[in-house]
Amino acid sequence: MHNMTPNYQQMTSDYHVVERAIAYLEQNYQDQPSLEDVANSVGYSPYHFQRLFSRWVGISPKRFLQFLTKEHAKELLRKSSPILDVAYQTGLSGPSRLHDLFVSCEAVTPGEYKMRGEGLTIVYGYHYSPFGECLIAATEKGVCSLIFIQNGDHSEAYQVLRNRWERSDLRNNPAQTASIMEKIFSFYVGPDQTPLHIFLRGTNFQLKVWEALLHIPPAIVVSYQDIARQIGMPKATQAVGRAVAQNPLPVIIPCHRVIRKIGVFGDYRWGAARKKAILWWEMAKGSL
Repeated sequence: MHNMTPNYQQMTSDYHVVERAIAYLEQNYQDQPSLEDVANSVGYSPYHFQRLFSRWVGISPKRFLQFLTKEHAKELLRKSSPILDVAYQTGLSGPSRLHDLFVSCEAVTPGEYKMRGEGLTIVYGYHYSPFGECLIAATEKGVCSLIFIQNGDHSEAYQVLRNRWERSDLRNNPAQTASIMEKIFSFYVGPDQTPLHIFLRGTNFQLKVWEALLHIPPAIVVSYQDIARQIGMPKATQAVGRAVAQNPLPVIIPCHRVIRKIGVFGDYRWGAARKKAILWWEMAKGSL
């Protein structure tokens, strides 16, 4: 157990350095940049940058270059497919030394879906996290939105929330959402044995895809085709991709664990660098 409260503000600060470094490596990996080149790109000395990056990601910047190649992505997929099959067959989230986040899911009814949140009270707050600042929103039934802040713009995140729950009563209450934030990210900083309740609004197809994502074990990647096959619609790969992109609860519903079949990690609504950072954080923690 962790006796100290994690410093999420420092985690957010460190994350932004790592995010910029990953973006630099993505743009320049074919030139095989040196440690000094990468450190200079984020304004750090090579020594301090190496320590920060290795502590946060779990491997050195040099080794991370391997992660950016298609061949490495293909290898991850080859290893992942059998594990995913076992996870689905047993109903378990899969083998991991990490604490498995226990998620209890409830979806809106068709009638509630049409009402677009009318009559629903949603509390929200802005919080620091291991992967940057985010907006977390919840109803009395469970967490309904997690939105990463882009370029420090709180108003943009609020508008995303408003668009999702158009007719709901939105109330800013960070004191109430702080405990939810701790529970969500306890998966990354320490175990919390109590369930996390989530409340989803989506089409039947989207809900089916999001439920399938919850079966992907930590630090494992699968393809969109794998998800389509698991939900019994092997030809619906593109539709699966759209549903994954519309996931309202990143990290909780692990859409970052889905990549393209050809071995390309692909886009991520909250930034390709963040997707790789989250995935490598899981891999690093899973090896402990």
